[in-house]
Amino acid sequence: MRRVVVTGVGVVSPLGTGNGKNWDALIAGKSGIDLITRFDTAGFPVRIAGEVKDFVAEEFIDKKEIKKMDLFIQYSLAASHFAMEDSGFQITEENAERVGVLVGAGLGGLPSIERYHSALLEGGYKKISPFFIPMLIINLAPGHISMRYGAKGPNISSVSACATSTHSIGDAYQIIRRGDADAMIAGGTESTVTPLGIGGFAVMKALSDRNDSPQTASRPFEKNRNGFVMGEGSGIVILEEYESARKRGAKIYAEVAGYGLTGDAYHLTAPAPGGEGAVRCMRMALNNAGLNPEDITYINAHGTSTPLNDLYETIAIKTLFGDHAKKLMVSSTKSMTGHALGAAGGLEAVFTLMAMEKGVVPPTINYEEPDPECDLDYVPNTARDAAVTAALSNNFGFGGTNATLLFKKV
Repeated sequence: MRRVVVTGVGVVSPLGTGNGKNWDALIAGKSGIDLITRFDTAGFPVRIAGEVKDFVAEEFIDKKEIKKMDLFIQYSLAASHFAMEDSGFQITEENAERVGVLVGAGLGGLPSIERYHSALLEGGYKKISPFFIPMLIINLAPGHISMRYGAKGPNISSVSACATSTHSIGDAYQIIRRGDADAMIAGGTESTVTPLGIGGFAVMKALSDRNDSPQTASRPFEKNRNGFVMGEGSGIVILEEYESARKRGAKIYAEVAGYGLTGDAYHLTAPAPGGEGAVRCMRMALNNAGLNPEDITYINAHGTSTPLNDLYETIAIKTLFGDHAKKLMVSSTKSMTGHALGAAGGLEAVFTLMAMEKGVVPPTINYEEPDPECDLDYVPNTARDAAVTAALSNNFGFGGTNATLLFKKV
């Protein structure tokens, strides 16, 4: 099997548009969560989210093309721009058929669905845009990216709730590994801060209702956590076959050395007791990489700030890593970005790779009162200088779907 490395990253998140803005905010422990501005939240029990407030679509997309794309597609094009620029990778006539795109989303074009449903009710079917269907279909994100750069290899989307991006990167890694492509643009994107999006999760009692203090609402692993905060954005990585990346002198963030994916077969929305599916998923990634638990330095946790997820992820880490669990650094960057659903794994893979490159681990902010049942080193409140030689990035989703990526230094 061939080796696969990451040569570029790109990110759009509530912390800002672009890699530099995101990294500076991460290590400063800043929150991107605030009161919702996208719609009138009067009457909603939840009025907070992580919105991308500095995004200007015209900086990345021709004005006439913007009207053909839902916001989640726009975000993916912007993040891909940063990733391609970062990698220096060029798609040419010679290599185009060996370069693919695998970018997913959890819910896709929800804003467009809401907008044109209202238009239909108010004015009939002729008020629906002819671009409505291409706006909302999830695989139009990789479709637009491929057209932008001329990538003619595999072109697909993964859709697995909050594990979407992690599965996307892992599946893209496998595509290169088995020889079906030499490079892949991979990750995820999401933008569902809408009345239906917020309302749907609110009636499930999944969201934090700390409306009076948005910046402190997302508090993974902390005793007083009371639900996740919705975020949005896009995280994209450039994956290349190792030898070709080395030959062109590419900057290499890390090797994608392992990938785990499992199912709980337990519940629609709740994780399996004790996180047993997460244990199997992380173990698969370790076995896939040929590494031992003691080789892992850092875990970017799923860490949603919900009572059950944070508890069971902690238990899963302790189950798999044993005594080494206490030596691991485990942080949740969702404390700053909120939970970007299908984009979460893309954002967090990028953040993990940045941490490995820069030797700084981002913190879990809002960690005020420890939960006695969540007793690992969550890198509380302040970023930490530390060499990261091998790291896991976890994401778990509704339907009992689990995904883990393992990155290691080359």
